[in-house]
Formats: sequence, C-alpha cells, structure tokens
Amino acid sequence: MTLPSTAAQLATLAAEGGEHGGNHESLSPLVTGGGAFVILLLLLWIVTRFNRDR
Repeated sequence: MTLPSTAAQLATLAAEGGEHGGNHESLSPLVTGGGAFVILLLLLWIVTRFNRDR
C-alpha cells in the first residue's frame, strides 16, 4: 500500500462513520463518566495508602 491509497481509504472510512454517530444505545455518558471518576478516586486512595513516608 502506498501513502496516497492509504489516505484515500482512511478518508472514505471517516466519511462513512458520520452516519452512525459512534454512540451505542446502552452506553450512558453519565454512567461512563461516573464510573471513570470512581475508579480514579479508588486509584488515588490506593496510591496515597502506599505513600506513607510523609
């Protein structure tokens, strides 16, 4: 594959993706963001438990 043919295929693929929207009906942004926030808080708590030299 050459660079121009690869770029043309990627442009075609990107143009076709616009009609789908990219979101699945079962994924709620609030649940996804809230879950990520809880996981990050849990990781922060774990890291602070290991850092007891202060």
